[in-house]
Amino acid sequence: MRHSLLILAIACGHAMAAEKLNVLFIASDDMRPQLGCYGDKLVKSPNLDKLAARGMVFERAFCQQALCSPSRISLLTGRHPWTTRIYQIGPFLRETMPDVVTLPQHFKNNGYFTRSLGKVYHVGIDDPPSWSVPPWHSKAPRYGPEAQALVKKQVAEMKARGEVIPKTGKKLPIFRGPAFEAPDLADADLLDGDTTREALAAMRELAAKPQQPFFLAVGFANPHVPWVAPKRYWDLYHAEDIPLPPNQFAPKNAPEFAAKSGDDFYWYSNVPKDRVITPEFGRQCLHGYLAAISYVDACVGRLLDELDRLGLREKTLVVFWGDHGYYMGEHSWWGGKHNNYEGATRAPLLAALPGQKTAGQKTRALVEFVDIFPSLADLCGLPPSPGVEGTSFKPLLDDPKRPWKKAAFSEYPKGGNQGIAMRTDRYRYVEWKDKKGEIVARELYDHQADPQENENVAGKPEHAKVIATLGAQVKAGWKAARP
Repeated sequence: MRHSLLILAIACGHAMAAEKLNVLFIASDDMRPQLGCYGDKLVKSPNLDKLAARGMVFERAFCQQALCSPSRISLLTGRHPWTTRIYQIGPFLRETMPDVVTLPQHFKNNGYFTRSLGKVYHVGIDDPPSWSVPPWHSKAPRYGPEAQALVKKQVAEMKARGEVIPKTGKKLPIFRGPAFEAPDLADADLLDGDTTREALAAMRELAAKPQQPFFLAVGFANPHVPWVAPKRYWDLYHAEDIPLPPNQFAPKNAPEFAAKSGDDFYWYSNVPKDRVITPEFGRQCLHGYLAAISYVDACVGRLLDELDRLGLREKTLVVFWGDHGYYMGEHSWWGGKHNNYEGATRAPLLAALPGQKTAGQKTRALVEFVDIFPSLADLCGLPPSPGVEGTSFKPLLDDPKRPWKKAAFSEYPKGGNQGIAMRTDRYRYVEWKDKKGEIVARELYDHQADPQENENVAGKPEHAKVIATLGAQVKAGWKAARP
């Protein structure tokens, strides 16, 4: 009898050891860390705050390029853009790295069922080898009926004129709609709500196969402009409560080519053509952005509730991330990223591991998005994937205050130059190099004295020693910055 019980216990132990964690991998487009769990007092983000309460908030997480497709490809390969060689929206990953193993592909190769719903890679630029089944994208509209009618009218006029959107050479109808809208619709009538509906159905299908671990990636379009959310989310906020940023000016002494954001915000139909954003219009934009965040938050809440209902919470690692930061009026950049500054490169990152001892805590350790790939593999007991350039942040989940990376790196091509930005505990330092590799400009922002990066102090003599030290650190590269 005792022998039988021993055999049974050993068998159960092996079964438990073999049981793998599922992964719910949630992405949000253009979401900056403007959430309650990051200390924001205005935004309504109860569901993401609940996720943070059972996991870890990474207060200083940085993407490797502040542009959707390069950032996502960098994250999903665990490699910096200088390795992927993708710096713009357009190239497919396999064009530059045909044999690379991506994050979801690594899970698939290790017995996971992997599925993508919504915007995980960039829309229209996906990676079939990453997934067990073809990626799914909702056909639900981004706009409500009124804006859809406006877009249809604008597109007809555009075609009649033979007009294209500047710098793209493509006809992109969505840019003919307004920058924000609050239609009185159900959540599932719009794109993100419909993606949530499909994700809930997928979760139920996956729960019916408990022996099959899954990696389910769900990507939301909001709060990327246009900021469109059902009216109930718009009604959570009041214009008079929404402050405008005080620093509506470009960083002083910054290179002119560097101190810019993108133009895509100005393509939308209701944005002033003279690019003069009045306080009233600015508050409307912020209102729309906040409503879009709350819409995403509600969608995430439904996913988390379904995990609980299906009994999957204690079997699933949940990760939430935004693909890069975003500017909403700071430095006079609206709906902007496209640069190397803090607001463009810092993004939200939450991770909730079942049974996490440090649940509800935050870490100020410098973390990069290339770290997500090795971290998820580590947390799920998968072997390391060769060539990955990140560092597993698993130790931070046990000790959020432990010594960690000395720097986080980002880059962006602007003005014919390549900018390498390095964020240390105190400084943001940027070197701009021309095509010959010569340094043509430097930027230095002291976050101890200037957390908003309002003044580039690289040219001041008193910072010469700091510049020399940081320059040597950039030259040493990301490997030397590892913990």
